[in-house]
Amino acid sequence: MSVHRPSRRGLLKAAGGLTAGLAVTAGGLLTAGSANAGEERKGSAAKQKSTVTNAAGLKVIEANEDNSHMWFYRFETDAIGWNPHVNVLVPDGYRDNGRRYPVLYLFHGGGVGQDFISWDRAGIRELAARKEIIIVMPDGGPAGWYCNPVHSNAGPRNWETFHMAQLLPWIDANFRTYAEFDGRAVSGFSMGGFGALKYAAKYYGHFASVSAHSGPANLRGSGDLVTHWANASSAAVELAGGTVYGVPWDQARVSADNPMENVERYRGKRVFMIAGDSPAPFDPFDQITERAVLTTQNDFKGALDGAGIAHESHAVGGGHVIRGDFFRRDLDGIIGRLRKAG
Repeated sequence: MSVHRPSRRGLLKAAGGLTAGLAVTAGGLLTAGSANAGEERKGSAAKQKSTVTNAAGLKVIEANEDNSHMWFYRFETDAIGWNPHVNVLVPDGYRDNGRRYPVLYLFHGGGVGQDFISWDRAGIRELAARKEIIIVMPDGGPAGWYCNPVHSNAGPRNWETFHMAQLLPWIDANFRTYAEFDGRAVSGFSMGGFGALKYAAKYYGHFASVSAHSGPANLRGSGDLVTHWANASSAAVELAGGTVYGVPWDQARVSADNPMENVERYRGKRVFMIAGDSPAPFDPFDQITERAVLTTQNDFKGALDGAGIAHESHAVGGGHVIRGDFFRRDLDGIIGRLRKAG
């Protein structure tokens, strides 16, 4: 059977679907109170003096810890050609109780306008209320794909370096965390779900739990569609014509990043995946995006089953959205897998 190779125009449209902005099911993640999340991250004159320090190649150039739970930081780093941000959601009483906590690194999806505030817009404060875990939500670029690109015409866009070599040790240096395998989880939506799966395998000893919410799990499935998406979307909105994987592809880099080619590196971890099996019938972006995502997750599920690696996976109604009920279930599972706060 011949494999259909999409046109560049078609790929760009599809990339817009796969890296679309956060979509939330009705009755899913709460959104009340999050409309001003972007403005609130900076606030007015600081009332709380930040105690964070520079570390691991990150220079803090802006900080706001006025809110009791959501703290904001902005960095200068050689890894990124602009100054990226992070929101850190801390548990009740964190400022004063002296306890240590596990950490969830939570990644946003792709698309113009998607960034470190995306999960706050989706209601993460309400979702994680009274949960004993620190949640770290960094910038990942509109189509950075949680990678160091083969080529960029837009200056440094080394998101993998920023997240794994800089942000992770910076968090451990400045927050009361468990800097160990059983102290960390990684999760994300769409492009961020791929990033979570990639980092969990590539940095084997860093994360005890990994989750992908409508995130693709096989770069080479469906005629290499996801790798085409990554290259096309990164060229269009991230790298000014450069690409994540190169033209022609750097095949070794694709294999190193591909969950399907690194199945054994998920052994001993908690693995959670979910995708929609009934995208909107008259929405071509939703149809292309979520059907491709579900196919790649099914590929990966089969590989995990074949290797005898435990996992939790779901194919449920709807398309390319975050499902609040399943996210709550996942968050409880994450906390159950990690070392307890204390």
